[in-house]
Amino acid sequence: MEAVLGHLRGAIERGEYAIGDKLPSEAELCRTLEISRPVLREALRALQTMGLTVSRTGKGTFVVANAVEEPTFGDYGAGDLLEVRRHVEIPVAGYAAQRRTAENLDHLVHLLERMEQETDTTAWVAMDTVFHLAVAEAAQNPVFRRVIEEIRDALARQYAFLNELGGRREQSNREHRAIVEALIDGSGHDAVQAMTHHLDRVEKTLTDIMRPNRTDAPTEGGSKA
Repeated sequence: MEAVLGHLRGAIERGEYAIGDKLPSEAELCRTLEISRPVLREALRALQTMGLTVSRTGKGTFVVANAVEEPTFGDYGAGDLLEVRRHVEIPVAGYAAQRRTAENLDHLVHLLERMEQETDTTAWVAMDTVFHLAVAEAAQNPVFRRVIEEIRDALARQYAFLNELGGRREQSNREHRAIVEALIDGSGHDAVQAMTHHLDRVEKTLTDIMRPNRTDAPTEGGSKA
């Protein structure tokens, strides 16, 4: 899917498909690129998520932009959301390591185990927002929880975006485990480091999606998917 997405995105960014153009039909694209329809449809959904195309029922897929702009998650731009997360969630993790209760830790460990076993992306995204709320709760300051509650919808949209286009779920699980382990150890320093690393990876994935490094133009064709 990533190869197909890269090919179609590159064609749009190079102007081979201009704004207003209709993409070839699914049947034609599958035949030209030698891929299965499910793989193509996944790539087309990703193009829409990136804001490059729009699908019109009964008419096809049309190009609406020739570059990926900074995504917006609900009411907040990606950059604004990340800036606030760094200023809130990093110190929150430090406080949580110092103030967490046994009940907080039990909740976080149970939640983490469920996330590591979950295969449904929608369910995982819902639990991801609960995870960050639980860390805020462990800091024992209701204002922190209120801030995370305010951006909860935006966080869910961001997680869905990153998982669909960046394959972040398994990596996020590992980063979440590092945060929980720091909280269990009661190490404010390790908790701050773990949350900082987590947000660094979120930022890198967003950057890679918006400005991928491509040295060679994708070639058509390939093995059947």
